[in-house]
Amino acid sequence: MRNTIQSLEESKIREVANAGMGRTDVLKFWFGESDEVTPEFIRQAAIESLQAGDTFYVHNLGFPELREALAAYATRLHQPVQAERIAVTAGGVNALMLACQILIDAGDEVVAITPVWPNLTAQPLVMGAALRTVALQPSLSGAWTLDMAKLLEAVTAKTKLLILNAPNNPTGWTLSKAQQQTILEHCRRTGTWILADEVYERLYYAGDTANGCAPSFLDISTSDDRLIVVGSMSKSFLMTGWRTGWLVMPSAMVAHMGKLIEFNTSCSPLFVQRACVAALSRSEEVTPGVVAHLKTCRDTLVPLLQAVPRVQVQAASGGMYAFFRIDGMDDSLDVAKRLVTEAGLGLAPGNAFAPEGQGWLRWCFASKDVGRLGQGVERLQGWLARR
Repeated sequence: MRNTIQSLEESKIREVANAGMGRTDVLKFWFGESDEVTPEFIRQAAIESLQAGDTFYVHNLGFPELREALAAYATRLHQPVQAERIAVTAGGVNALMLACQILIDAGDEVVAITPVWPNLTAQPLVMGAALRTVALQPSLSGAWTLDMAKLLEAVTAKTKLLILNAPNNPTGWTLSKAQQQTILEHCRRTGTWILADEVYERLYYAGDTANGCAPSFLDISTSDDRLIVVGSMSKSFLMTGWRTGWLVMPSAMVAHMGKLIEFNTSCSPLFVQRACVAALSRSEEVTPGVVAHLKTCRDTLVPLLQAVPRVQVQAASGGMYAFFRIDGMDDSLDVAKRLVTEAGLGLAPGNAFAPEGQGWLRWCFASKDVGRLGQGVERLQGWLARR
């Protein structure tokens, strides 16, 4: 077995979740998904596809109708994107891994902005990359910001790939269009590829864009920029378990990406892709409602947490998480495990996302029943009072 694989850390989120598996008394907010089921019409499209016998292989790059639908969706939100630049993948995480496989050789330098979902830093390591990180900085209010000067200093002509996730999991930090422009222009000068994980782009609450989503590199880039953008059906369509994502990339890369997909998964299931076509056909019926509910969840949870003594938290402008810390509690994993066993509250430890997340906790507020959020805060308060 490769030493690199043996040295990979197991997910600390799973470690906490495993401590609470099988317990019906735990309020679970540790995973990054809503507890709402996928809309019925999307499920019905998959059922009809299966009943029609859609159980065979399809094109490596995706069912043509879905690629066209994704191109129309991206074009509606940003600027024109051609279907020929899109590849359908077996989930957003698969899309990110494929991007790393197509770009990274062993020993290549990769820079990532952290804290971030741990897959984004593990995947370059799997490929044998030399990983460097630039840390977001927390303010006293609990908001996280990027020191642009530090990032530009870190990304040099030796940097093969810059990985960033905005809106960010776990902090909710979001890039402005001006920041994206600065990063893109800098990477053009250094010859650095950008891998932009934009799966949370529709979960955006700032309300300062005409298209109703967070700033995207697709808004400002050209089709031949060294840029790969990753999207997913998971978050804004309530389709986490369907495992469908996509890549937007330069057209010269697409045929090679098709080869990689063949060697990884061959293709995404056709009945799942037909369900995605159905979802995209009614995207403006589904997603705005999802986002409005998530904003209600955020605006319910964050003030309740802010009222808890010793808690530091700020409402994020994007994503589906409250990232907070409790003064005097510096071991995130220990605190998260104790909250499960002693309070019946399941949260993700902040150090799962990077060393600088130590002392922080992530609370996924995507709850169908908003009242569960208040119950969770009561359990947190009670636990703190007992201590």
